Amino acid sequence: MMNRQYSSGSSRTDRKTIEKNRREQMKALFSKLKSLLPHQSSREVASLPDELDKAVNYIKKLQINLEKMRKKKDSLMRVAKIIKNNNAGFVGGLNDGGLKSPQIEIRELGSALQVVLITRLDCQFMFRESIRVLDEEGADIVNASFSVVEDAILHIIHSKVS
Repeated sequence: MMNRQYSSGSSRTDRKTIEKNRREQMKALFSKLKSLLPHQSSREVASLPDELDKAVNYIKKLQINLEKMRKKKDSLMRVAKIIKNNNAGFVGGLNDGGLKSPQIEIRELGSALQVVLITRLDCQFMFRESIRVLDEEGADIVNASFSVVEDAILHIIHSKVS
């Protein structure tokens, strides 16, 4: 009989220790989750279920924003492909007697696009058209610069899909 009491006392202690470890682990995980959420300036302390609801809503909002960004990126890449295909037949450069037709190169850099456009000095409409297309497709122009080299202009446009 003594063995049974000792055994049940020991298992009760084990269960308490296991439960305490589980609670500490859950507290640490919840704290980590809370640190990943945007800081709320509310002085009111929210309950655990409320905090979890906020986390779920925030994650859903991020998923929606991510899907919107993917769609915009895909749309911009389609436009870039169309522009590139329209200019694919044009070959020319500075070394073979001058730039005959505009050249465009579009690079995908994560959520950003880099558009490199080489035009003749008298062909500024291509730059404006590129800016207009990027704007229509929802890209935010971050930076646009140019350099004049001989009889050509090198335009570089950095845009971000938002």
